[in-house]
Amino acid sequence: MNDSFVLPEGLPRPMPDELDGPYWDAAARDELVAQRCNACGTWQWTPEHLCHRCHSFDLEFAPVPGEARIYSWQRPHHPVHPVLAEACPYVVVLVEFPDADGIRMVGNLVAPPEGEIPIGATVDPVFEHHEAEPPYTLVHWRIRA
Repeated sequence: MNDSFVLPEGLPRPMPDELDGPYWDAAARDELVAQRCNACGTWQWTPEHLCHRCHSFDLEFAPVPGEARIYSWQRPHHPVHPVLAEACPYVVVLVEFPDADGIRMVGNLVAPPEGEIPIGATVDPVFEHHEAEPPYTLVHWRIRA
């Protein structure tokens, strides 16, 4: 196990495709992006082939504006994968971007699993690079000090 990773090694790795590939490519560069419609300007997450608002197919990935805030959280005590048996409990957060039409992303919180998790706390992305073949990067969250 690599102690520098948030969760133990051995979980299934992301399998990017033509739809979400730009997100994973940006994460590898320590950038956080989401889809934005060029026709109406609406932000959306998760990636889709068309805009949820105006149904345009003219979408691109762009840096997510503003701060992320904890919208909700959960502290799993039962492993959802055998590799997590020794990692429980850990904290999963749902973060919201008020300046990007309120899109929400899920990720692990880089923090001790016990204690209070303040709803509304500002969080910053943490990019965890894995040198597997092929390499990939996971996005976690850390409460801003």
